[in-house]
Amino acid sequence: MTTVQFAKGHGTGNDFVLIPDIEGQLKIDETQVAALCDRRFGIGADGVLRVVPSHHVDVPAQMSEGTHWFMDYRNSDGSIAEMCGNGARVFAKYLRDTGLVDVSDFVIGTRGGPRKVHIGPNGLVSIEMGSVHVSGADSAQVSLAGQTWPATPATAPNPHAVAFVTSLSELDDIEASTVTPESAFPEGANIEFVEVISPTSIAMEVNERGSGRTLSCGTGACAAAAVHRQAAAASSETITVSVAGGEVSVEFRGAETWLTGPAEIVARGELDQAWWASR
Repeated sequence: MTTVQFAKGHGTGNDFVLIPDIEGQLKIDETQVAALCDRRFGIGADGVLRVVPSHHVDVPAQMSEGTHWFMDYRNSDGSIAEMCGNGARVFAKYLRDTGLVDVSDFVIGTRGGPRKVHIGPNGLVSIEMGSVHVSGADSAQVSLAGQTWPATPATAPNPHAVAFVTSLSELDDIEASTVTPESAFPEGANIEFVEVISPTSIAMEVNERGSGRTLSCGTGACAAAAVHRQAAAASSETITVSVAGGEVSVEFRGAETWLTGPAEIVARGELDQAWWASR
């Protein structure tokens, strides 16, 4: 029976189980992902990051071109997401901490395409998230507890519905929130509730597709920052985003969007073989 190693990490409270698969031999299905992420019967996390060499992953070449390591990401329900900004920072931190990379600037493969990484001397990790596509301002609606807000679709590259609210503290359980029309989000969407603090600062709560409410969402922060910047006609290139788990910054560098924030590895170990086999 194969011994399966793991690590646990988080980026602003958005937490992940990392499974190193250096030989590319592990096949992790939806049931196993859900078991790992269960907060009472498993390790507990918002998602799973399989650390695997890019040439061992069966994805289109453009997702991993020029990369050595691929971030094989799953939401806590086992579903696949195109990208995860907080997960990418934790993934990069793990690569550096374990010596799988020994430089501060490198590129990782993701289902959103290759992503540049910079690990700063202050311990913050920056990820190039590509460009955020904002479409149809207020062309969707987000509903919660009998209230409805106009929402703007944004792709980062995960689908997002960004709704501005007066105060985040007045919201009920956001996991019950829904977005319409469904035709605008055929594969579902992350829902971001955003409170404007200033032209260069926002606060955000998120109901993530496939994970529910999380303390942070990297792609959601980028989407919310882009929608806010457009709506406010802000000229600042950097937007600070406060989330339940801390703070990140989103910087717009021409066509590139960079997400910067902390990443921490909190534990390492191995899965019980009998438990893993039963899943």
